[in-house]
Amino acid sequence: MAAHLKKRVYEEFTKVVQQQQHEEAPAKKLRLTKPSKSAALHIDLCKATTPTDALQYLLQFARKPVEPESVEGVVRILLEHYYKETDSSVRLKIASLLGLLSKTQGFLPDCIVDDAINTLNNEKSHQVIAQLLDTLLAIGTQLPENQTIRLRLVEVACRHLTDTSFGVRNKCLQLLGCLGSVDKPVSKELESMVLKDVQKIIGDYFNDQDPRVRTAAIKAMLQLHERGMKLQQTIYSQACKLLSDDYEQVRSAAVQMVWVLSQLYPESIVPIPSSNEEIRLVDDAFGKISHMVSDGSWVVRVQAAKLLGSMHQVSAHFLEQTLDKKLMSDLRRKRTAHERAKELYSSGEFSSGRKWADDAPKEKVDTYAVNLIDSGACGAFVHGLEDEMFEVRIAAVEALCTLAQSSSSFAEKCLDFLVDMFNDEIEEVRLQSIHVLRQISNNITLREDQLDTVLAVLEDSSRDIREALHELLCYTNVSTKECIQLALVELLKNLTKYPTDRNSVWKCLKFLGARHPTLVLPLVPELLSTHPYFDTPEPDMDDPAYIAVLVLVFNAAKSCPTMSALFFRPHV
Repeated sequence: MAAHLKKRVYEEFTKVVQQQQHEEAPAKKLRLTKPSKSAALHIDLCKATTPTDALQYLLQFARKPVEPESVEGVVRILLEHYYKETDSSVRLKIASLLGLLSKTQGFLPDCIVDDAINTLNNEKSHQVIAQLLDTLLAIGTQLPENQTIRLRLVEVACRHLTDTSFGVRNKCLQLLGCLGSVDKPVSKELESMVLKDVQKIIGDYFNDQDPRVRTAAIKAMLQLHERGMKLQQTIYSQACKLLSDDYEQVRSAAVQMVWVLSQLYPESIVPIPSSNEEIRLVDDAFGKISHMVSDGSWVVRVQAAKLLGSMHQVSAHFLEQTLDKKLMSDLRRKRTAHERAKELYSSGEFSSGRKWADDAPKEKVDTYAVNLIDSGACGAFVHGLEDEMFEVRIAAVEALCTLAQSSSSFAEKCLDFLVDMFNDEIEEVRLQSIHVLRQISNNITLREDQLDTVLAVLEDSSRDIREALHELLCYTNVSTKECIQLALVELLKNLTKYPTDRNSVWKCLKFLGARHPTLVLPLVPELLSTHPYFDTPEPDMDDPAYIAVLVLVFNAAKSCPTMSALFFRPHV
């Protein structure tokens, strides 16, 4: 029995059960779908019972990103609610959202141009019209190759230029500047459309009653220039009149316009007001921009000073006049005897008897001269360097540097003014003056009195200024041996007062000696304390001051062979 049970157990444990492999059922795939943006927006807007609720939903929607494939549906929902909405603030927000959605990457907004133009034509609120024009500008910017749509948008802007609201006129001018055609039409379809003279349309608004519109008109014209359109010279006289506008923004934009025209037509001849004289346009523009350095607004003064530095084609006598507050004789033309006699007759000295009181004395004027430049423009850089605002002083210093780099004679004349700026109360101005003088150092040679003013800066507590001055002295030319001795004395004082400047001072003396070997030569016996027949005490070779003297002398000796004969054995 036991043997039988053992056999059965053995069979059960050794029995192999083969299970048939059933075919595995394919896994079910789940498809995750995002809720439709347009549907969600439609539900939210339908739930809104007041304009405030609708604005809140629109603000929440504006914070969420929208996929390119959902933009068109969202736009349709927004337009549908726009037509139903009676509150202008909600319509304003919808118009703003349309402009943002048109900038979505991967979405072509040409499909909503017609709807945007239709809503614009039916809108009564000036704020909403201005926002819709901004939306059309965004759409046109996204379609640079579609000239047909851009021309349609220009026509829409021209129709709304007569609007009473300055905001609408501003947006129309901005649209004309950004989308106005600057090239001739290349397709037959575009040739059939009447192209607007964008420059003439914009120029008509230079005299608008609202200063914000005048500013927008000038900026639109500058935008056309940046896009490649050559501006007409006739605009110059209009821009010059705007330089005396009552509003700062207008004057600032007008200064930029005058500068642009001076670069486009530098050699054109323009008449001088109240005389028969004519001068080059670039010279006339230079004089007018120089006059703006004395403007009441410091922003305009900074802009005028910066633009003066980029006018390299101006005549030398006009350039030099900016450094003298008195009008120079070469900018004052003498009248002929015939002109003086005619002026004397018309001034009231002689009476014809035909009119009552025609011999009454008039305002006394100098009949012997005609000013070729406005007297207010004289000494423009002097006014700029003395300005109460440090931003203006920095701009004037930088402009002087740019002009001095292209004219060595002007660099010599403006040297005294730049050196005086080393004593400015603002550290930033002092530092910029040092950097500027370093850039024009190849065109100038410092006199002893100028060097004395420069070296006084070595006592400044700012390490940046001291190191900048060391760098300046490395590349500066001096006129006499007394200048070398003065520079060495002051640098050694600097070394004593600020020991951390040691490496910078040694580097400065290295270049100073290498640039002036002939001036260092007569100073060698005094600097090395040598005597023809007496032995002098041997100096301390570890003394930083003595090392500084050796650096100066040995670098000068490299290019002066006769100097080595003055050395004794301890020095070699």
